Amino acid sequence: MQGSQSKDIAHYHIVGINYKKTDAAIRGSFAISQAQYGQLLEQAKTAYLDDVFVLSTCNRTEIYGFAEDPQQLVEMVCRQTEGDCNLFSQLSYVKSGEEAIKHLYQVGTGLDSQILGDYEIIGQIRNATRFAKTNGCLGGFQERLVNSVLQVSKLIKNETALSAGTVSVAFAAVRMLEYKVPDILNKKILLVGVGKIGRNTIKNMMDYLGVADVTLVNRTLAVAEEFASQHGLRYAPYENLKEELNRADIILVASNAPEPNILKQHFESSGPKLIIDLSIPFNVAPDVVEHPHISLVNVDELSKIQDETLQMRQQEVPKALSIIEEHMNEFLYWYKMRKHAVVLKAVKDKLQEIHTKEIQQQKNGAQYKLEDMEAVSSRIIQKMINLMAGKVRRETDKSDQYISMINDIFEAGVKQD
Repeated sequence: MQGSQSKDIAHYHIVGINYKKTDAAIRGSFAISQAQYGQLLEQAKTAYLDDVFVLSTCNRTEIYGFAEDPQQLVEMVCRQTEGDCNLFSQLSYVKSGEEAIKHLYQVGTGLDSQILGDYEIIGQIRNATRFAKTNGCLGGFQERLVNSVLQVSKLIKNETALSAGTVSVAFAAVRMLEYKVPDILNKKILLVGVGKIGRNTIKNMMDYLGVADVTLVNRTLAVAEEFASQHGLRYAPYENLKEELNRADIILVASNAPEPNILKQHFESSGPKLIIDLSIPFNVAPDVVEHPHISLVNVDELSKIQDETLQMRQQEVPKALSIIEEHMNEFLYWYKMRKHAVVLKAVKDKLQEIHTKEIQQQKNGAQYKLEDMEAVSSRIIQKMINLMAGKVRRETDKSDQYISMINDIFEAGVKQD
């Protein structure tokens, strides 16, 4: 792809939707799988869009990159997903230039997360950009920016209490069960989908609530068997799903299937149940609640659970914003100097050309030793470059004006030649 050093920062955009204006069902319709991500990046290369990467999680779908018009990024997302493009345009947010950069810092540090201080997001950013780089879509600008965001995230985690305590969707499920099901030790619990979220939720339930009557069901039986053997739990093959659903009192669904796999017909003759759908898109069909004995809770409802940990985290926001501001300014300074470096190199090349001509003239006249003149003039050139670069660095508010003036001077010199 084209080098991003030629790109104007005003054309760096982020377009996305998140939990603030959309529910989980809408976000699920715009979720991007790994295969769709690869196809989108191929589209970006064909359209000569630079430094593109996509962040698709349960709480957001965002696309970052350089484009003449952010609508180009919107169209790429819509082509790869099943959601309605008009709806996406209505619900999406667009940020450009420094606002887009600031947004990535806030996302990467958990300030923009549905649960304040959620630290898992930074790993998702790392994976998303690594995939983009592998597919030839991550240039120097984006890579430098993401590395800065990774560094800031680490600093905020180590130097503030923004991510302190245990607050996550998995833990929120445990807190809800603690208050809603006081006799949970007497309940049969089923986990459908033994992925990371499911495992974390069950571990939290065992640690905080003391539950032990847990059955695991997973499409790949070996995964359920391994986790069950490590924690002394029961497991069953996926073919027995309906039987296990009817047996359970509390059902946790974290299967991350592309469409619902827990259906209304599974519960035609079952007793009262509480179902917690931890998946995005939803893996529990919405019509299961038509059964009067079924209660259903999804991730959006879980994320509304607030406690003293979140209040403590809120107090750390000013510290986190201060760290972001410092490092974002450093990144913007790097970007500005990188842009100026192109002009400074042109100036140096022009001075080198003058130097070569002058040396040739002196050589033809044979008045001085060639090596002496070369040493002196080379030092002069470097000193001139150092003086100009130093002036630009010291007076950043006037640096664009200085660079423009230098560029005009040497462009005029080229024309005169």
